Amino acid sequence: MNTATEHNPWIDEAPAVATDAAAAAKAAGIKIEREQHKLEKRLCREVGRAIVDFNMIEEGDKIMVCMSGGKDSYTMLDILLKMQRRAPVKFELVAVNLDQKQPGFPDHILPEYLKGLGVPFHIETQDTYSVVKRVIPEGKTTCGLCSRLRRAILYKVADQLGCTKIALGHHRDDILQTLLLNMFYGGRIKGMPPKLVSDDGKHVVIRPLAYVPEKDTERWAKSQNFPIIPCNLCGSQDGLQRVAVGEMLREWEKKHPGRIENMFRAMQNVVTTHMLDPKLHDFKNAKATGVANPDGDMAFDHEEFPSAATLPGVQVVQLS
Repeated sequence: MNTATEHNPWIDEAPAVATDAAAAAKAAGIKIEREQHKLEKRLCREVGRAIVDFNMIEEGDKIMVCMSGGKDSYTMLDILLKMQRRAPVKFELVAVNLDQKQPGFPDHILPEYLKGLGVPFHIETQDTYSVVKRVIPEGKTTCGLCSRLRRAILYKVADQLGCTKIALGHHRDDILQTLLLNMFYGGRIKGMPPKLVSDDGKHVVIRPLAYVPEKDTERWAKSQNFPIIPCNLCGSQDGLQRVAVGEMLREWEKKHPGRIENMFRAMQNVVTTHMLDPKLHDFKNAKATGVANPDGDMAFDHEEFPSAATLPGVQVVQLS
């Protein structure tokens, strides 16, 4: 469904808040405030669009907002709180943090922050850090095991709290990174869905930031001065392929603006008949019927791509 031009009750169209006379006298301050307001509207618009496109939140939902202490989960909670006040349906939010007992983890920061917001929250304490360090050899990637342990614990907490949805803070760039990692190292085209049902069929996982670029969560976290908590387990590892792919995407966007957006748009426009997966299309039994099919193969039609002049660093070969 294309919601770009449709009325979306999830999106706030309220006018910008006026600055007072003293602030209005300072051009720099006015510009910063305007930029922050534009960023807030953009975040709300993109989150609202994702919620509608994938029916993420429904009447009466109780949503477990997973808080890691990073910029993305802070942004997700902040925007969902704003959406809650203007949403066409009623839903509850409960913030949940998994304290994995990492050495030096400042376990007071999130409870103090959440109490200040007045948001219901739950802190689950499980020493997964020791398990991961004991099982994974030094120098090996800890992400896989750590993720599986976290997922199992969060599912259990969702059951205990009576939550109907589990919200994770993955953004657009995370989804693209996952696609490329699976292509480069897993030999499959697989991304990170904005909404899914867990393997056991008991939980619905949503990613409200699915349309939000990472640069926007970075800017919002900085402008709101969120008390960021660094990860001393996976976040401190060197040589992670995900980090390398993330750097590659940022370099592409810097050199070729718009490329990342096109890649993300491509994930929403998959032509299964032009892939090679026989599970998606019955190639073996494809036969000429003599009947015109408007959705049939257009292999000999000219594909309209940008000229070489508009694709720096890319050589375009025209086949005739």
